[in-house]
Amino acid sequence: MDSNLDKRLKAFSDLGKLFSENVNKIDNKEFPEWNLALNQALLKAKQFNSWFTDYNLNLTLKNWSVNLTYKKLCDWISDYNIENNNSKTVAIIMAGNIPMVGFHDLLCSLILNLKCKIKLSSDDKFLIPLIIRFLESRNKNFKDRVVFEDNQLKNFDAVIATGSNNSFKYFDYYFSKYPNLLRKTRHSIAVLNGEETDTDLISLSHDIFDYFGLGCRSVSKVFLPKGYDLDLLFNAFYKHKDVINHNTYVNNYDYNKAVFLMSNEKFTENGFIILKEEKKLGSPIGCLYYEYYKEIKDIQKMINNNKDNLQCVLSNNKNIGTIPFGSSQCPTLKDYADNVDTLNFLLKI
Repeated sequence: MDSNLDKRLKAFSDLGKLFSENVNKIDNKEFPEWNLALNQALLKAKQFNSWFTDYNLNLTLKNWSVNLTYKKLCDWISDYNIENNNSKTVAIIMAGNIPMVGFHDLLCSLILNLKCKIKLSSDDKFLIPLIIRFLESRNKNFKDRVVFEDNQLKNFDAVIATGSNNSFKYFDYYFSKYPNLLRKTRHSIAVLNGEETDTDLISLSHDIFDYFGLGCRSVSKVFLPKGYDLDLLFNAFYKHKDVINHNTYVNNYDYNKAVFLMSNEKFTENGFIILKEEKKLGSPIGCLYYEYYKEIKDIQKMINNNKDNLQCVLSNNKNIGTIPFGSSQCPTLKDYADNVDTLNFLLKI
């Protein structure tokens, strides 16, 4: 392995150690000053964005601490031919729906020694700059590789942009002439067969409730066999009952409930989550859509027809689901957004 690449990998593995120290409240810290700085950034992130709760911030750091080990990083890049000298610049427009949602794009770019021009989301503007400062402290070659842009992006060779369907129209208009990865809204679904254990359903509840359902990997709809007892879901969801104490969540929950009532639409609820039978894939905050099916082949057809709208499909049926229950919010290094290999894309620019 090239020595400079190795140094980059070790810097990111040190970042994983920093996250692990913070999450696990380790006393004898290797990076005590950086832990203080990270805590300050976490506090600012939480104060600025009400969706960034202690739990969700901790979940993000925990997931990345698991992935950012030297061994996992080496295993990840082992299938790629990475050259050290790279003068290209990639523009990265980050979303802000969940903490550090654009970090994987940054990781891919810096591992390849690309220069980065980053446009942060106004909803998540404290954590990524801290990460860059930490990486620079671990590897001087990272200095001046990342620039944060507040104004119009200029002078770049490729772009990765993540946002809503409305943002996608803007991205496509301005960036279609460049090599690009343009991402719009996608949804995740779960397909149940009625034979799931209590453990399966509790695991599924995390796919639904973690990050308040705001991520593209958050399950927004479940497909159920005809006659499925919805109380099985409500029982599994009970551990998340305190979600209703979050002001922004309860405002969304109450609003959606009022809309359904005024429209005379049928739904079932338990005081903190609404279950509504619906054909659409994407449900609003505080609501989970469901749909009954008769034959599994109908689900397979639906999935094939909605490939461009789906991020994750969860199921115990390996012919249907791409990942098991409980894992949608814990992606690995190889779980690329929209199933498009970001490293391969960047290697070709």
